Amino acid sequence: MPRLAAALRGLAVAAAALLTVTVVPSPAAEAARPPVASSGMPKEFVALREVDPTIIQEMRYPTPHNFMGVPVDGYRKPVCLLTRDAARALHRAQRSFLRRGLSLKVYDCYRPQRAVDHFVRWAKDLGDQRMKAEFYPREDKTKLFDDGYIAAKSGHSRGSTLDVTLVRLPAVPTRPYVPGEPLTSCYGPKAGRFPDHSLDMGTGFDCFDTLAHTLDPRIHGRQRANRLLLKHGLERAGFVNLPEEWWHFTFTPETFPDTYFDFPVQ
Repeated sequence: MPRLAAALRGLAVAAAALLTVTVVPSPAAEAARPPVASSGMPKEFVALREVDPTIIQEMRYPTPHNFMGVPVDGYRKPVCLLTRDAARALHRAQRSFLRRGLSLKVYDCYRPQRAVDHFVRWAKDLGDQRMKAEFYPREDKTKLFDDGYIAAKSGHSRGSTLDVTLVRLPAVPTRPYVPGEPLTSCYGPKAGRFPDHSLDMGTGFDCFDTLAHTLDPRIHGRQRANRLLLKHGLERAGFVNLPEEWWHFTFTPETFPDTYFDFPVQ
């Protein structure tokens, strides 16, 4: 009996040891983990209007005037949220543009993961092409993932990335988009594109076309000069441009380089 009791005690100790072993996830498992979800805005985020109320906000995704044609999940209010560092840097850039009679205008800022998930669902629905004539006239919707226009993760969800353009002051308000109205190509002549009164960048915002690449050689003259004006002004404030989208900039170093948030825009 003493031997049996000792053996049982040994088994119990071994079992306890197994229960306390720390399991280290593989790199692949870590990469597959879902974004960090948050029910409220972290303290490192701020509404851009609190830092610089002069920057114009024309937030597209709470409205139906976007490449999907419907308001996007997660956008409860048409406001720009950014990490505080990114917002302060944008304020520095805005001051330099204001001296030239120009203003920054943002189309999108922080983007919750649920909005990215909405993009993915839409991209898989090949029957929904209601906005093709404006946003992707030459792009086959079956290639949106392969060509990099839609992805399962977005830097916008980390809070330091925004979509932005320039407008001349005094700014003219953009008229409301009317669902079902005739659509015109995002890369056509400026006079024929949807009138958002930005400087002519050669394409409109969210144009799924290689002409939207910042340094595409087919973009020249005043259009190229306007892109470079935006690019250089934001680079001086610490932003980095995404070469495939003239409107897409990320402030570096990012406050949250590896965290994707999902709290709603409100």
